Amino acid sequence: MESLEILANNMANTSTPGYKKDAESYSLYLSDAVREAGGDRDPVTATLPVIEHNWNDLSQGPLDVTSNPLDLALSGSGFFTLQGPNGPLYTRAGHFQLASDGTVTSPQGYPLLLNDGTALRVDSPQGLQISPTGDVTQNGQSLGQLGIVNFASSGQMARTAGAYYAAAGTPQPAANASVLQGSVEGSNVNAPESAVRLMDIMRQFEMLTKAVQINADMNSKAANEVARVVS
Repeated sequence: MESLEILANNMANTSTPGYKKDAESYSLYLSDAVREAGGDRDPVTATLPVIEHNWNDLSQGPLDVTSNPLDLALSGSGFFTLQGPNGPLYTRAGHFQLASDGTVTSPQGYPLLLNDGTALRVDSPQGLQISPTGDVTQNGQSLGQLGIVNFASSGQMARTAGAYYAAAGTPQPAANASVLQGSVEGSNVNAPESAVRLMDIMRQFEMLTKAVQINADMNSKAANEVARVVS
């Protein structure tokens, strides 16, 4: 059920720009009876796999060319910095828009930040140029450099919703990220692969359900046999 929940969330975000899929990390559960016996019982029948934690697959998603000057994609490791309602947010979703006051924001209205912590403001999309290093100019005038950061590991990031993350660690300037203006990074969820995985999980679920039913039937039969012998 946990695997199905993770997979369902991934499949629901196959079209979400910049979305990074979740995956399971498994470990073996050891029953209390085995622990008390010192682990002498058959490990095949005394243990079962459990999901220890989820991890975020940060692999590159497909790049879609839009030719919109406000659309930005990152090639390599890194995240755009946004001003969220409760502090900085980080994302690979680069489909930005222009607010009425000239602030460049996400579709949810979160301002895109420069590396000095201020919001990027432009006169209009016309004449806006953003270099691969994140330097922003408009009509020859420098507006600053985008705040593109990275984390030592995905464990230092906490997903808040969709393609947005909050920092559970200290972000550092991204060293290997290149900005591509006029493009958007798509979700890295592979839809055909996820569909196959879904079928596999459903088959496993059906097998486990049948095993539980068979065990219940055997217990019921054993109880009836004992009752018949006693009587």
